[in-house]
Amino acid sequence: MKYDYLVVGAGLFGAVFAHEMAVQGKNVLVIDKRDNVAGNIYTYNKMGINVHQYGAHIFHTSDKEVWDYINEFAEFNNYINSPVAVYKDELYNLPFNMNTFSKMWGIKTPQEASDIISKQAEEEISRINKEKGTDEFEATNLEEQALSLAGRDIYEKLVKGYTEKQWGRDCTDLPAFIIKRLPMRFTYDNNYFNDRYQGIPIGGYTAVIEKLLLMAKDNEIPFVSGSITVKTGVDYYDFIKMSGNVPATPYESVTGDSFDKILFTGMIDEFFGYKLGTLEYRSLRFETQELPDVDNYQGNAVVNYTEREVPYTRIIEHKHFEYGKGAGTIITREYPANWKHGDEPYYPMNDDKNNELYSKYAEMSKEYPNILFGGRLGQYKYYNMDQVIRAALDMARECK
Repeated sequence: MKYDYLVVGAGLFGAVFAHEMAVQGKNVLVIDKRDNVAGNIYTYNKMGINVHQYGAHIFHTSDKEVWDYINEFAEFNNYINSPVAVYKDELYNLPFNMNTFSKMWGIKTPQEASDIISKQAEEEISRINKEKGTDEFEATNLEEQALSLAGRDIYEKLVKGYTEKQWGRDCTDLPAFIIKRLPMRFTYDNNYFNDRYQGIPIGGYTAVIEKLLLMAKDNEIPFVSGSITVKTGVDYYDFIKMSGNVPATPYESVTGDSFDKILFTGMIDEFFGYKLGTLEYRSLRFETQELPDVDNYQGNAVVNYTEREVPYTRIIEHKHFEYGKGAGTIITREYPANWKHGDEPYYPMNDDKNNELYSKYAEMSKEYPNILFGGRLGQYKYYNMDQVIRAALDMARECK
């Protein structure tokens, strides 16, 4: 069959782009190497609980157009993300707010908290400058940056261990730009996000993707004049006829299907056969446990563990995303991991070295104007879900 587009990856970026192309009257084939759609926002129902298989995904945005768009495909609950952090035998509210400061220092007022933070930060800046023999402070690593913003107590208890686990390096070996600022809220407000709109789609994220891809039985969107065909369990590199490390022209699959254009949402360096080198990522490992005899394991959807000695960064209790619905409970421990070829890439390592390498691949991609690259892996950029939708919508509009 002849298609206008081959979309590689049935995650959020690919699904939004495919849907918008179908709206434009295009015929689209979507493939994914996994056996399911939805990519890393895939959810499944077990014990009456919608489980986020690849880590917690909480939708939040201040982009009203994006919010209105995603609400065409989902009804959202009013879940507010209010994680807590565990350090040794102490428990703190996140983000850093008056509940955090009150617990840490036994104070009540914003002025008291501000004074303590300022005093500690100034002491650290003075110490660092003295050690360097300078009067002008400039952070040369993440530790210095965090200490200059938050002081010693917050850094040691809530930043250091968690950050080192997340990145697999000491804070003194991480660049300062990773923490440009540490949000401090001098109010008793545990809402993690400042965005106007937030929540979890009722029924899980997989149903949202199925509606975008026109797979849902109850999906009736009259303005779609094109078509979407979805094939899962299909690896792009086995599926497409290749000439060197890029598709032959015209683009054609081993089964004889042909395409005018391709949207690729996998790793851009892999697409080009790592010709210029390998981009670096951080990976994750998830350990999910069903507890049918436990009604409530931790009392909150997200609990962070900030000590480096605790191997996981957080525990997710999925039922609390939907206010305790379901029998028993299901938890997931999240372990950061070094990435190597064959592992699932989650977070681009956007330091100067990797960004420079990516820019070379992006320049190389201009030689193939009918191949588009999108998403975290295709554009080597950290995206929140709303940013994924925005980028996919913008790309689709440019393709009109």
